[in-house]
Amino acid sequence: MSRFKGTKGTIILAIVILLVLGYYAYLSNRNSVKTQEKEIVTKVQDVLLRDLSIQYPPSPKEVVKYYCEITECFYNETYSEEELKELGLKIRELYDDELIADKSEEIYLTDLKKDIDQYKEQGIVISSYATSASTDVVYSVTEGKEYATLFCTFTLRQNTDLSSLIHKYILRKDVEGHWKILGWTLADNEEFE
Repeated sequence: MSRFKGTKGTIILAIVILLVLGYYAYLSNRNSVKTQEKEIVTKVQDVLLRDLSIQYPPSPKEVVKYYCEITECFYNETYSEEELKELGLKIRELYDDELIADKSEEIYLTDLKKDIDQYKEQGIVISSYATSASTDVVYSVTEGKEYATLFCTFTLRQNTDLSSLIHKYILRKDVEGHWKILGWTLADNEEFE
């Protein structure tokens, strides 16, 4: 009889231990799910979190790629007026001083908002983009300044219709060694914006 009580006690102890471990696992998983929910960052926030003073794109291709990420946010994502302004200022950090001098910050942001509104009214979004391969970037030196030329194809979608725009970008290396966008144009047009 006493042997039966020992087995019964062991079984009860094992069940209690399993219940405690199960409850601990439940609490651990519940807290990690809540933590994951709190850490969801929108695409706009992700783009804005990049500190270009520390993480400036190292090559012309990466500069254009980051430019495209911001552009996608403009035309595809939902954001507040403040985030739109921050995105506009962030993209200007990629521009060469000569390009920035063409428009004041206020005029640039006003024109940008008009352009975005026009695209959104027409239901146009950027479906995808593709930059030139790193080996296709053309480098040159003119009057002691380094330049890079590359292409980027934007695929636009309006309802179910797709179209492509190929942009040609000219970048110039600044005194800090950063590649900055000097201008761009449609590939079949030779006037730069």
